[in-house]
Amino acid sequence: MTDTADTQATARVDRTTARNIIVAKIAPGAEAEVARIFGESDATDLPHALGVTERSLYSLGDLYVHLVEFDRSAAEVMEIAARQPGFGEISRKLDPFISPYLSTWRGPQDASAKRFYTWRPGS
Repeated sequence: MTDTADTQATARVDRTTARNIIVAKIAPGAEAEVARIFGESDATDLPHALGVTERSLYSLGDLYVHLVEFDRSAAEVMEIAARQPGFGEISRKLDPFISPYLSTWRGPQDASAKRFYTWRPGS
């Protein structure tokens, strides 16, 4: 079933959860350092302030995929993130290891994958 009303990467999973998939490039062999940076951040109050319920990082060659789920809407998350100093700090720490996938990248919204198909049992 194609879901034309919800083509954004921040897809409603259920009434209380949003999902975002970030796509970028990762430097060769940088997975451990990127995981360390997120591990340090995830040990702070930042993920709780943003409503993060799960984070998974993936790589395939130089492709980096960051799946993150929230207990609130993407709009709420971005509003809160803008006020959190730790949010910008993570980006600065990741700069040597993570780079934009698209040459047209201007900001985080340009790294979010767009959902173009959804299937659920019974739909």
